[in-house]
Amino acid sequence: MTRFIPFAGLICQLLFIPQMACASLVDRPEVKAFINEMVVEHNFNAEMLTRTFNKVKLSKSVIKAISRPAEARPWYEYRSIFLTRDRINLGVKFLQKNVQALMRAKQVYGVPVEIIVAIIGVETRYGKHAGKYRVINSLSTLAFDYPKRSRFFRNELIQFLLMTREQQMDPESVRGSYAGAMGIPQFISSSYRNFAIDFDNDGKIDIWNNPADAIGSVGNYFKQHGWQAGKAIVTRAEVRNDSYLAALSKGLEPRMSVADLSKYGIFPKQKPSPGVNVKILDYELKAGRELWLGFNNFYVITRYNHSALYAMAVYQLAEKIRAKYEAKIQPEMSSNGI
Repeated sequence: MTRFIPFAGLICQLLFIPQMACASLVDRPEVKAFINEMVVEHNFNAEMLTRTFNKVKLSKSVIKAISRPAEARPWYEYRSIFLTRDRINLGVKFLQKNVQALMRAKQVYGVPVEIIVAIIGVETRYGKHAGKYRVINSLSTLAFDYPKRSRFFRNELIQFLLMTREQQMDPESVRGSYAGAMGIPQFISSSYRNFAIDFDNDGKIDIWNNPADAIGSVGNYFKQHGWQAGKAIVTRAEVRNDSYLAALSKGLEPRMSVADLSKYGIFPKQKPSPGVNVKILDYELKAGRELWLGFNNFYVITRYNHSALYAMAVYQLAEKIRAKYEAKIQPEMSSNGI
């Protein structure tokens, strides 16, 4: 009887692999349903999508990579990835090379030059490492073979197909990270469609090769997520005992009133404005811990990556880039007002 079993199915039986895992992607019920949804709700061509998904290759390396994010590390290890002399120096060079676009983004969106530079530095090392995965492979893998976040990535797959159609891109040629983030600023598909802009007005939105579009898109993203121009991001805090532990909370949004800090033995090094809310940020060092207070703008940074480690790395990298740039280009700093 085995001679009537398709070869792939026979291999599945011999290796005790579930038939669903061995089935062709377009034969899987959830993929068929997805294609049908794209046809009905978004007017895609079924044959075209079937051909596209027939070429998709699901990736074990994508699952492996997303299962061990850098944000799972303690702060003292995470910080060492991004706060390096090389990344700071490259940030200064990126700022110098793109100072006009950065200054215009600051003027239009209110986001400091150094924050935009640091975001790009953390994400792709200033465009040097934008990802080599085929985005459709990554998103399909996570949408159909990563149940933990399948709903999110299924939506991103929809957004990706809409994006490539709108921008007349070949969906099989677009490359990015293992999670489907793309270009110099590592925008996911929904972010591209909602926040990416043609900042140099050349008629196209190119976040892969055009630093100006990447810079403007990051500024727009922050502005749309509530960045407050000229407002503080974080401040250091001191504690006198362990009572501050009761003030720690889940989530990243600043919800504690400054007026309540003293109740928990928390004392900011720089006194915040009255009526401001803060988020207590507790970071693990090799020996001991350090405490910070995050304001609204810190929360906005976490909208780019929902991690207090990420946002603090961006902030501290930005500060180091700004300090080094000021030291090297003091006359230009004073004339440009950076």
